Amino acid sequence: MENHLRSGRGQNAAAADVSKAEFIRQNTSVMAPPLVPEIKLHLAHEAVPLWQKTEEELGEMGLAPPFWAFAWAGGQALARYVLDHSSAVENLRVLDLATGSGLVAIAAVQAGSASIVATDIDEFATTAAAMNASLNQVSFDIKLDDVLHRQPPSAEVILVGDLFYEKTLAARCLAWLQQAQEQGAKVLIGDPGRSYLPKGQLEKLAEYNVPVTRDLEDAEIKKTAVWQLRA
Repeated sequence: MENHLRSGRGQNAAAADVSKAEFIRQNTSVMAPPLVPEIKLHLAHEAVPLWQKTEEELGEMGLAPPFWAFAWAGGQALARYVLDHSSAVENLRVLDLATGSGLVAIAAVQAGSASIVATDIDEFATTAAAMNASLNQVSFDIKLDDVLHRQPPSAEVILVGDLFYEKTLAARCLAWLQQAQEQGAKVLIGDPGRSYLPKGQLEKLAEYNVPVTRDLEDAEIKKTAVWQLRA
C-alpha cells in the first residue's frame, strides 16, 4: 500500500497509515458501486456512526466527514462516463482532484490513461484510495496534498467528483480549474447539481440515474450529470 503513497513521510506517518488501513478494513465491506460494477471499493454502510467511531477509536477529534467511505453520486457518474468514453482519458496525463475513495482514478486507469495523480487532503482518503487501487489491481500516484494552494499541474485532463457542496471551496475550486483550463487542461466534473455547482459555466456531456444511500442523500436515486468546463 505504501508504494502508492508519496515517500519521505517518516516512520510515524507510515505507522499512522497502517492504523488507518486496519480501521478501514474493520469498518467497511468490499462492494461495487451500483453504477460502476466493474470496480470494487471498501465502502461503509452508514456515515454518522463511522464518523463517530473514527474519532473515538483513533483518538483524533475534529476529523473531516468520511467522504472516502462512500461512492458519491458525482463520482459514480464520472467513473461511468470515463469507462464508457475512454477516449476522454486514454493515453493522457490525468489528475483526480479530491479523490476520496479513489473510484474515479481507478476508472481512469482502467480506461487507459497514460498516468494519473490522485490528490486529497484527508489521510483516510489517501489510505483508502491506495487500498482500493490494490483491490482492483491497478496502480497510480496518490498524494496527500491541497493542490488548490498552488499553480495547477501540467495534467491534460482534470477529473472532479462532488466538490461543489460548500461556497468557499466551490469558488476556490472553480478559479483553480479555470486556470488549469487556460494552461490546456480539459476539465470534467461529476455532480448531481449541488448548491454551488456553476452550471452557467459548464456544458452537460451525459446524465445518469445513480443509486445512492439515503444516509447521504435526499433520495435513493440521484439524477447526476457529467459536465465539461466551458472555455
